[in-house]
Formats: sequence, C-alpha cells, structure tokens
Amino acid sequence: MDVLESRIAEWRAYVGRSRTVADPDIDELETHLRDQMADLGAGGLSADEAFLVAVKRMGDIDGLSREFALEHSDRLWKQLVLPSKAESGRTSNGLVEALLFAVAAAVTIQIALRGDGWSGDPSPWFMRNVSLFVLPFLAWYFAQQRGLPLRQSLLTATPFVLGALVMNLYPFDPESSTEMLAALHLPVALWFAVGYTYVGGEWRSHERRMDFVRFSGEWFIYYVLIALGGGVLMGLTLAVLEPVRAGLGESVIEWVIPSGAAGAVIVAAWLVGAKQSVVENMAPVLTMVFTPLFALMLTGSALTYAVSGLGSEFDREQLAVFDVLLIVVLGLVLYGLSARESTQRAGFMDVVQLVAVAAALVLDMMVLTSMLARVGDLGFTPNRVAALGLNLVLLVNLIAAAWLSLRLLTGRATFHRLARWQTRYLPVFALWAAGVVVVLPPLFAFGS
Repeated sequence: MDVLESRIAEWRAYVGRSRTVADPDIDELETHLRDQMADLGAGGLSADEAFLVAVKRMGDIDGLSREFALEHSDRLWKQLVLPSKAESGRTSNGLVEALLFAVAAAVTIQIALRGDGWSGDPSPWFMRNVSLFVLPFLAWYFAQQRGLPLRQSLLTATPFVLGALVMNLYPFDPESSTEMLAALHLPVALWFAVGYTYVGGEWRSHERRMDFVRFSGEWFIYYVLIALGGGVLMGLTLAVLEPVRAGLGESVIEWVIPSGAAGAVIVAAWLVGAKQSVVENMAPVLTMVFTPLFALMLTGSALTYAVSGLGSEFDREQLAVFDVLLIVVLGLVLYGLSARESTQRAGFMDVVQLVAVAAALVLDMMVLTSMLARVGDLGFTPNRVAALGLNLVLLVNLIAAAWLSLRLLTGRATFHRLARWQTRYLPVFALWAAGVVVVLPPLFAFGS
C-alpha cells in the first residue's frame, strides 16, 4: 500500500505541475482515479492492476495523465497512457522575450549606475536597490510566460513597490548595520515574490512550490556557469585590449560586468526551462557528489568543536561562516528532495542526507548557544537579532527534517510527507527576510 500511495502521489505531483490545474482540480482528479481503482478492485483486480487500468482510463478522459506518462515513458503503467505515435520532443520558446527582459534589466542597471555618479565603486544607495533593478524584470517575464491576469500581476508588483518604498524612505544612518541587513535580505524576500509568478499564482499548491525549489536550484547552476564563462571572457578581453590602449580593457569590463550580471538573471531562468533535460542529468550527479562531502565536513566539524569545547567560543566571523554553511546545507537538502522520485525507496543517499542534517543541527545548536551568550554579555544589536532569528528558523526546519528523514528510513513515513513539510515551511523564510527588511530597522532607529 505504501508503494501504491507513492505512485499516486507521483501522479498527483506531475498533474500539479500544469499551470491550468488548481488544487481543487487535482483533488477531483485524484478522487476520480481512486474511484476507478475501487471499482476495478471490486471486480477482482489487484491493487497494482487497478492502478494501471485506472491511469489508462484517466488518460482517455484527461490529457494531463497522457502528458504525465509522456514525461517518464520508462515505466509500464506510463507506457499504457502513451499514444502510439506521441511526439516526444518539444520546441523551446520564449528566447526572444527572455532576451528583451535581459536587455531591459541590463539597461536599467547602467542607468542606475550612471545616474548615481558611479566612478568604479557602487554607492550605498545602489547596493540597497540593486535587486529592485533586476528581479522585477524576472517576475514580469514569468508573468508574461504564465499569462497571469491583471489582478494577480498587480499582486505580484506589491512586494517590489513596498521594497522600493522601504529602501528609499527609511532614514538609514550612513553605513549602518540595519541598512546592510536590509540590503542583504531584500533579494531573498523578492525571490519569493518571483516564485509567485513562476508558479502562476498557485502558491498554495505543494507541487508547484516544489517546482519553484527545483527551479531555484537549477537557476543557480546555470547562473554560476554563465558567471564562470563570463569570467573567462573578461580575462581574455583584458589580455586583448590592454596592448591597444592602457585602461581600455578595464573600461569595457566596467560596462560589461554589471550589464552581464543583470541580464544573466533572466537568461539563466530561460535556460532552466529550455534546457531542462541537460540540468536534469547534471543535478543528480552534483547532489550525489556534494551531499556526501558536506555530510563528511559537517560531521567532522561538529565532532571537533564538541570535543574541543570551542563550540561556545565562536567569534563574529565564525558565526557568519557557519550561518552560510547551514544555508548551503539546507539548499542541498531542498534541491535533493526536488530531484528525487517520490516512488524511490529509501537508500544510501537518504542516509547521507540524514547525517548531513543531523550534523548541521548539532552545529546550529552550538551557534545558537554562542549567540545567546554574546547577547547576554553584550546585548542586542541588529546583526545579532538577524543572526539569532535566522538560526532559530533553521533550527526548527532541521529538527523536523531530521525526524521525518529518520522515519522515512525506518519505513514509518513517506517521502511525500518530508517533501510537503519543506514546501510548507518556505513561507517562513520569506516572512523572516521581509521582517529583517521592514521591521528590524525601526527597532534599532535605523542605525547601529
């Protein structure tokens, strides 16, 4: 029965990817599928046979099941849904629109830099607003691709308008901690606003949230690849232009790097959809390579700090490093979940992931202990409040993830339950980031 429920969950997850199907529709389709299975079971078929036939009938009734089978044609029950001469290839589109939005973001960045009197180093004003010069174009691109109606498009614009008002109307003290924290957390909050357009406004859907997690990981991979290629290009540009005139290469790079970094945000998003099969082959390899390495490093670090007693003596820089490390681990866990088949049995990688989460949990508790000691000795500051809040948010997530992973390995919980916990927890990260941007600066009088 667990295997059968996992198959139904996988079928439901795929159907949920369709932008035209809302959660109530998915529930109705699942109910219809189960009714078909019950009727077939009453007629003498086994549970597996009833599932195969019911999916076949659903394929005849609704094209979504047929698309679902087409996505993974290697399994018998999905083959039953495939038409005899189905087209397996799909033509990617949206390149022209993506390039237009990329150019618009690049031009906006240049206008902001030149209008701010840029002379090589961006001003605090530019750093506060840099995400507002790029991410609205990404959200707009997805809104166009998903065909969002006017009401939902206006709803999507609200976080960007509020972010612009906060970052430009708050009277931040020059080079204050609250200004820096707001600038760092604003892109995180706005990324979830982009996620709303990516899922076509269906943010309540567990399946669509997991799609956004998958997109975020794949977008990061493509953006890093573009950045690496751009770094090589800039190095060659310096080598070629420097003999022509001293300083010419640096002048070109000063124009190209900001524009390229902004435009690549949109291009990487387009690549995620257009080259889906490429990253699908790459992602499992990256997950299998880096998850064990991080698990080993985290376990070694946790044991070292616990045995040596240094866990209560973290300085500010170490606390920041461990926060980044915990975020990376969480990203690996989420991306690993998004790339995993729901019907796949618990195996070695699930054990490795549990080890990584458990070690991260131990380190997080050490970091929290050290933070609380610093707060007790030195009092609250914006940086300490932000770091303390982030670690508490991570602590709750890691505890639940470790517990559900353990139950998954012992056969007392399904993968679907673990994945649903993570997708339900995503708004907590968005709310925390928004709180640091909006609430934290007034609490500390926009200074410190």
